[in-house]
Amino acid sequence: MCCSDLEALFIDCKPFYSPREFCSFILVSVYIPPQANVSLALQKLADQIADTEQKHPDSVLIILGDFNRANLSRELPKYSQHVTCPTRDSNTLDHCYTVIKDAYHSVPRAALGLSDHCLVHLIPTYRQKLKSAKPVVKTVKRWTNETERVLQACFEWTDWSVFEAAANDLDELTETVTSYISFCEDICIPTRTYLTFNNDKPWFRAKLRHLRQAKEDANRKGDRVLYNQAGNTLNKEIRAAKRTYAKRLEDQFASNDPTSVWKGLKAITNYKTPSPSTEVNQQLAEDLNEFYCRFETPHTRSDHLLTQPLTPPTNPSSPPPALQISEEDVRHVFRKNKRRAPGPDGVTPACLKTCADQLAPIFSQIFNRSLELCEVPSCFKRSTIISVPKKPKITGLNDYRPVALTSVIMKSLEKLVLAYLKDITGPLLDPLQFAYRANRSVDDAVNMGLHFILQHLDRPGTYVRILFVDFSSAFNTIIPPDQTKPALCS
Repeated sequence: MCCSDLEALFIDCKPFYSPREFCSFILVSVYIPPQANVSLALQKLADQIADTEQKHPDSVLIILGDFNRANLSRELPKYSQHVTCPTRDSNTLDHCYTVIKDAYHSVPRAALGLSDHCLVHLIPTYRQKLKSAKPVVKTVKRWTNETERVLQACFEWTDWSVFEAAANDLDELTETVTSYISFCEDICIPTRTYLTFNNDKPWFRAKLRHLRQAKEDANRKGDRVLYNQAGNTLNKEIRAAKRTYAKRLEDQFASNDPTSVWKGLKAITNYKTPSPSTEVNQQLAEDLNEFYCRFETPHTRSDHLLTQPLTPPTNPSSPPPALQISEEDVRHVFRKNKRRAPGPDGVTPACLKTCADQLAPIFSQIFNRSLELCEVPSCFKRSTIISVPKKPKITGLNDYRPVALTSVIMKSLEKLVLAYLKDITGPLLDPLQFAYRANRSVDDAVNMGLHFILQHLDRPGTYVRILFVDFSSAFNTIIPPDQTKPALCS
């Protein structure tokens, strides 16, 4: 690229010894004349860099040259300038920009020939992810047929009436039962601890490790024939493992399972959960906690709300029967649990699925007692919230989407109550409601709307007006009416 305000040369290269996390390096040599229009030159250079980043998203751009009075960081804030020493007299006219913070340490050197600019020695200070990231210790539970039988036997010999007799209220009973289940699971199910490194490949399993060890053993023995055979076998198995892993990722995205899709996205993008150890993250956690709990206490405004007496609901001719949850219903919903993360109560879905027959009696009593008292146990209402950004640039707390990890037992109760409510409210729903209904989607709503619009426009001299309304945090801002106090109506 060459014009009166800017001269730039882009070179794509792949050094033999380079960090594995970088696909290639694109060197951009830049010269901006002293009499050039700085803003116009930086704008043109930024456009070229943006196009190059889109074409080579896995490459690292190193922009260096004589910028004179220009500063690229103003146009591209994510790029850092690494030359901190004077390059001409007491001025720093030669710059080096990368997206990697503290990538180089600059040292001035003697000028080359009759040049009025001194040389700049850039000493790399970047540490590879393999060296900077510490191995992560992970602990997983080993569920086998033998350990499952031991856990089932532990619950079969448990006298649940002791917990009921010792508990004073529903909260204490539920807290005691869930703590006991977690305790039994920790004792009966053994755990395995292993290290995961930053460069571990998800498709490199134990079979490939054994084949690689066999290849190394053949190399130590000096057996060339065995070494070649082990190498060929290892390469074939690596290709087969990659194909299997790719097929598994495709199946995860094809299945209608948010957990599988999220795992696939994390594997493809190499997403790592940020550590909440810094003071900034702790303050952000406190702010988000207050932001998400702002609807717990309703705020009334007398200037916009009118107090009216509560109108008693009209009694239907045939009231629906009271919900009574049986042990068979609890057993059925427990067996349908999938292996996912446990909630704050510590009860895992694997435990509920494996010991559904043993745990169904006590939880059926807890569920029925909760429905009878119209009270949800406090341990079921706790949740671990993970804030996921909605947009790349965060401007406020509302730009985070809360993803809550709730109790698996509470989810099972919600499924049982939902099936009961669907039977009652099914005939009463509006035929044009598409949300929260089976076999209906956004496509059905769009097709129905287009049908009505086109049918109306077939008549001459007509037009259509469409109103789209989106309520922010609609369900959280609804204040439920209190039966003992007058309702607040707008």
